This record gives sequence, C-alpha cells and structure tokens, in this order.
Amino acid sequence: MDNQRLVLFIALSLVILLLFSAWQREQQPPPPVATESIGESAPVPSGDSTTATTPAEDVPTIASENQAAATPVVAPQSTQNTQDTVVAEGQYITVNTDRLQVTIYTAGGEIARVALPTYPVALDKPDEPFQLLDDRLPKYFVAQSGLLASQGKAPDHHALFTADKTNYVLADGEDELKVRLHWSSEDGIKVIKTFIFQRDSYAVKLDVEVQNGGQQAWKGRAYQQLQRTEMARESFFLYTYTGGVVSSSWDPYEKVEFSDMATWKAEQSYNKGGWIAMLQHYFLSAWIPPADSANHFYTKALTDGRYLLGQSGEERSIAPGNNTHFTSLFYAGPKEQHRLEKIEPNLRLTVDYGVLDILAKPVFWVMEKIYSVVGNWGLAIIFVTLIIKLIFFPLSAASYKSMANMRRLSPKLKALKERYGDDRQKMSKAMMDIYKKEKINPLGGCLPILVQIPVFIALYWVLLESVEMRQAPFALWITDLSTKDPYYVLPLLMGISMFIQQKLNPPPMDPVQQKIMQALPIIFTAFFAFFPAGLVLYWVVNNCLSIAQQWYITRKVEAQAASKA
Repeated sequence: MDNQRLVLFIALSLVILLLFSAWQREQQPPPPVATESIGESAPVPSGDSTTATTPAEDVPTIASENQAAATPVVAPQSTQNTQDTVVAEGQYITVNTDRLQVTIYTAGGEIARVALPTYPVALDKPDEPFQLLDDRLPKYFVAQSGLLASQGKAPDHHALFTADKTNYVLADGEDELKVRLHWSSEDGIKVIKTFIFQRDSYAVKLDVEVQNGGQQAWKGRAYQQLQRTEMARESFFLYTYTGGVVSSSWDPYEKVEFSDMATWKAEQSYNKGGWIAMLQHYFLSAWIPPADSANHFYTKALTDGRYLLGQSGEERSIAPGNNTHFTSLFYAGPKEQHRLEKIEPNLRLTVDYGVLDILAKPVFWVMEKIYSVVGNWGLAIIFVTLIIKLIFFPLSAASYKSMANMRRLSPKLKALKERYGDDRQKMSKAMMDIYKKEKINPLGGCLPILVQIPVFIALYWVLLESVEMRQAPFALWITDLSTKDPYYVLPLLMGISMFIQQKLNPPPMDPVQQKIMQALPIIFTAFFAFFPAGLVLYWVVNNCLSIAQQWYITRKVEAQAASKA
C-alpha cells in the first residue's frame, strides 16, 4: 500500500471537510442587521453612535433566591418618555492608558468603545489602533453593567450618571487611574461606579458602591453583560470561533453560538465564580466576577441583529446608613495566554485549540521558548517543525522504509497486473505471496503516520489561533505571518515539494488514482494560496524535511537490497 498516498488522501479529505463546513455557514441566512440605529424611538446621542434601547428588551430580570429569572422585568430608573423608552442622553468620557483607549458613556456607565493602541489595525496603518468595542453600527459591541433593585431604586445600564471630568490619562510614573461616575435617587440611595485602570493591563476593575442614606432597607443585585451584533467571517477558507462563551462550575468552557442565544439556558440556576466572554479571532472581551460569588447566566437575541450574554449576582440587603460594594473585572484585549491565566486559569481556553488542546499547549510552549531565543516567529515555526520531525523520526523511518520497499517491488507488482488483468482474486493472492517472500508488510507504515497526524493538526491550530502570529514578520516579503503570502511564493514552493514527494513514491497502478495524485499538488497549491503565511511556511518546511528523510531512507533501503542481490 502506498502510505504517502494514504496521507495525501487524508489531507485532501480534511480540506474538503473544511470547505464543506465553510459552504454550509455561507448558506445560512444572515442575521438581521440594523442600518441606522439600535433604538429608533430613542434619541441619538452626540457623535455617530446609537446606544439607547427599550428597557424591557435588554435589561435582565430580577431572579428570586430559589428560582432564576422568575419575576417580570424591572424598568430602569432613568428618564422615560410616554412610550417607556430610555431617553437618557449622556456624554462620552475618554480614558487613555499604555494599553487601552476606552470611551465610557455616562448613560448607563457602559464601556462604549475600546481600542488597542499596541495592536494596529493593519501594518500599513501603525497609528490606527484595533477597535475591539464600538457602539457604532454595524459593528456594535459594548460592555454594560448595572444594578437591579427589588426594594428601593437602582441605576441599570440606561440610567444617567454624572462624571467628575470627561478626559483621563494615565500619566508617566502612575500605575493606577480611577474614573468615578455618580448617581443618586430622591429616596437617599447613592451609587458610585468606579472604573480602575492599571498600567500594562487590559483588565479594568469595576467597583460599584451603594450607599443607603434613606429610611428603609435597600435590596438589589448587580449584573454585567456583553451586547453585540454578529460579525462577518474573516475568511471563507479558515474559520475560528466567533461568539459567546460561558465558564461555569459544571463546564469550564461552553460555547454559546449567536444562533443559540434566543433559547440557551444555563444548566443550573446559579454558579460559583466563572465568567462570560465574547470571542473573535485573536481578541476577546470578558466579565469576570469574584471567584467566590454566586452568579446566574442568561442570554437573549435582541432586535436589530443584536445578541446579549450576561450574568447577575446574588441579592444583597443594605440597612439605612450602611453601604456595600459590588465588584467585578472586565477584560478587553488580545488572547495572550500568560495574561489570561493570571486573571483566571480557564480564560486561557479562549485560545481555542479544540479537542487537541492537550497537545497544542506544549507545542506553543516550545515555540514560545524558541522565539525568546531567536526573536522571530517564522524561525520559531521552522525550529519547532524540525523538533517534531526529529521526535517522530523513528516512526517516519518505518513509514518511509515501507514506501521504499513498495517502490522496489513496483516493477514486479506492475507485471502481476499485466499477467492477471482483471482477475483481482488471483492478482491479490500473487501480491500477498510476494509480500510474504520479501517479508514486507504493506500496512506497516500506516500506523506511524496516523500517530503523527494529531500532533501536526495541533500545530496547525497553534499557528491559526495564537495572537502572537498577528502581524509578526518573518523575512523579505513575508511581513505578516497571519495573512496570505502576497506573492504566492510559499504556496508554490509547497506545491513543488508535494510534487517531489510523489516522485519518491511508487505510482499507483490504478490510472484513475494516478491522475488524482498528479492533481493533488495543484489543488493544494490553490487552497494554500489563501492560507496564512505562517501555516504555509510550516507545510513547506515539513514537506522539505519529509523529502530529506524519505530520500535518505530510500537510498539506504536500495543500497541494502543491492548488496543482497
């Protein structure tokens, strides 16, 4: 059996499966997308964003202690018109740190925009930061937080806050920056919402202090939620997960597709710790409550193509003259594994290596260590591919030895086909006699190759998912390993290397199979022309190393056979 042909057929099957999956996603009806505003009946705030919505739609329900989300929606404590639509018009507050450019909207105190100055939107636009959150359509994506009271009044994410000033900058020499928003009611309840920014951090601490200056006890709970429209796919050929994720005590990493947010229900009413997040390629935004807190998760599919993923905490009671603090952490930034693990261990799972995470994690660790020495991710890809090939050399040698023996017997097998013609039974018996005489197992090389496939697929996902590859240069014209080769040199080299590999193997006896094998290098070259350069570089290096190994073993087997003749 031609083992190399088996590998090529497996690879082609994977590509066909990938294309079929992409085709299926393309055929799904697109979600409704608003063209003008998020809430048409609400006035548009200053600027070109639209943030107001009807309260009954995106405000979470108050859950009783024994039953989640059991009571009707509580309307927000903000100015309303006769149609019960939020009218609160706020102002934008800008916050600039070394890692974040944040815009907070005082109507609700929501995080309306987040840009990442250390991650340019493109190499040719180094001064334009990547926009992760944005309250402007069509890429609407905001982080909201608020309070819901079962006794007394409380500001939800539509209530109008006041701010001390409208512009904050983390000055040189400062490690922390606090932004405070204020809200109060006529019955003596005061709320101070404080955003705490720190140097060299994509995480923002949120502290909501409730002061009860009234005459009666106050009861309520805090909630946090992410609201966004669905993103279009970045590439038809490559798919990375974009959608919601819930981490809970019963499942550390549960994906919640946009299409499921209208019906998704948490497995349990309340959860200890955990977090919620919205993911996209290379970046995420997440709300992380205290690890010892109990939370209820919820999702909604809103109008105008918006989707909502949220969590609400336990109810607290504040006696007159007392106060309490509701705390949480908001992360908006890249999927840098070391940062995520320090915040919450399960956040690392947002770097989604899939079922091969157990293999992909050590592969990335090795690649990262190599990068710390060579300082180039392209070289790191080359060296880690070389290391993997060396580790699996004994297994590869068995496969290539089987191929070399099959190549040596190719003339005899061809003669058998000519002798027996279409009599497959006699031809199969004659072939088995030859294998037995030559002490060759035609299946001997299959298992070693199959054992290696999961490792190389894990490396594939490492290269596809790791934000470190984004805009990482290699050499010469390859200035970004996460995008396609602009001149298609690497895909052509990959196709040539596949063609050379085929020449080292005995050709299939079936004419149809021969034509398929001859077409594979062309097909794969066309596919890989649109793949990220880092992935194609890996395949080129892997193919070249395989050619070297196979050539060496084939010459060795032929030399041994010649010495016995």
